[in-house]
Amino acid sequence: MAGAAASASARPERPPNADLGAWLAVAAGTLGAMMATLDISIVNSALPTIQGEIGASGTEGTWIATSFLVAEIIMVPLCNWFEKLLGLRRFLLIAAVLFTAFSVVCGVADNLTTMIIGRAGQGFAGGGMIPTAMTIIATRLPRHQQPIGTSLFGVTAILGPVVGPLLGGWLTEQWSWHYAFFLNIPVCTLLVVLLLVGLPDRKVKPELLAEADWFGLFGLSIGLGCMTVVLEEGNREQWFSSPLIVQLSIVSAIGFALMAYGQFTAKDPIIRLSLMFDRVFGSVVVMAVMLGMVIYGTSFVIPQFLASIADYNALQSGKVVMISGIPSMIMMFLAPALMRFLDIRVAVITGLAILALSCWIDTSLTADAVGSDFTDSQLLRGVGTILAFLFLNQAAISSVPVQYAGDASGLFNAARNIGGSLALASIATVQDQRMWLHSRRIEDTLQANSVTVQDHVAAMAQSLGGTDAALRSISGTIAREALVMTYNDMFWLLAVGIVLVSPLVLLLRPLPKDISAAPAH
Repeated sequence: MAGAAASASARPERPPNADLGAWLAVAAGTLGAMMATLDISIVNSALPTIQGEIGASGTEGTWIATSFLVAEIIMVPLCNWFEKLLGLRRFLLIAAVLFTAFSVVCGVADNLTTMIIGRAGQGFAGGGMIPTAMTIIATRLPRHQQPIGTSLFGVTAILGPVVGPLLGGWLTEQWSWHYAFFLNIPVCTLLVVLLLVGLPDRKVKPELLAEADWFGLFGLSIGLGCMTVVLEEGNREQWFSSPLIVQLSIVSAIGFALMAYGQFTAKDPIIRLSLMFDRVFGSVVVMAVMLGMVIYGTSFVIPQFLASIADYNALQSGKVVMISGIPSMIMMFLAPALMRFLDIRVAVITGLAILALSCWIDTSLTADAVGSDFTDSQLLRGVGTILAFLFLNQAAISSVPVQYAGDASGLFNAARNIGGSLALASIATVQDQRMWLHSRRIEDTLQANSVTVQDHVAAMAQSLGGTDAALRSISGTIAREALVMTYNDMFWLLAVGIVLVSPLVLLLRPLPKDISAAPAH
């Protein structure tokens, strides 16, 4: 008995559970992250309607989505510095108010310039609300309750891209595309209340302006901004045959060089890239890039496939994308317990394997495929994403000291968004190149001197009312089959990419022993 008592007294006492204010702060952080990730994709399904009403061409209209992503990617790594300068509550209050104001600008926009300004402003403000959610979890919750907060954040971050197309499509079909932006007004009002109640105020530190890493601040902004534009617009501009892409690439390289200079000369670098040299955090970042490619890539490819091949409208496509959110919601309640009992390496490799399988299933699509053909792969994708993302999210927090949680949050979320940009850039390039290749291969199998081909053309000409109509029909069939094969290639590339990063799981360390699923009291 005495030995047992001594053993019990020798065990360190577990920190007390978080109070109500801390959980309100976590709720505010996750709500803000949900809004920011949701607004990346909410306009995708409404984009054709918006373009028509503001008089933008297809190429110009892509900047409605691109401007948001570029601004957000620039802002995400800068959040930690702004948080130190302004204090977390003041910074998030400013971000929430600006996000609301720019949402109204978008909602009342009647021309492309106003819309792009509004979307870029949304991106800057929204980018401030994503990594700060992880910072709140790391600093306001005791370690044994962090998995609960992490699961809440992970689900909102994952649901944003999959709910966005559905919600945007529904609002456009039932009401108007303007409500995709006006929806943010009541949500931001609730967010402001939660921030005022849940986060303590802190004084502004103007002295940090004199000590700021201005080289890093400026370099990071132009480096990431120009790189994102290159990735988004490169394929449309024929890559380095375009003077614009060459110039942006040079400016991006100069920006990253300035950021690297700041790492060595600044007392407190704008973002600590040295964290990348930690084997755990570095491997987490690489896998986060791949996860971003899968999350954003599939949420873009599936609606495009269904619209092109199955003639689905925005709302129908959004429902198919939303399927992956069903297991995510279910696993939200299981995630804290899984983090306590399941080894992180087992969880992440299982999640990546399920993701690879989900992409592999979609490599056998045909021209007759419809939304129901994506059900199995989407359910698997939801399970795989939640397993991999939540555990990597927790690993990013746990692998660095608490004082560097903001830097880790910025790098982790920037990596995920950069993965999304890489996916969209790759999709455009692959679609052009593989579409051409598959079309030529199909055409090569149709020999003009073949009796079978001639008989087929004659039969079609008779039924369609002429040889020209028959040839146009055959050309359309070739284009359709080539497009289906191209989409299969895209899913195959995603599956291969997941397999290639999977060995990095071996570099991860188990989560701290004081991680548990104990509920708050």
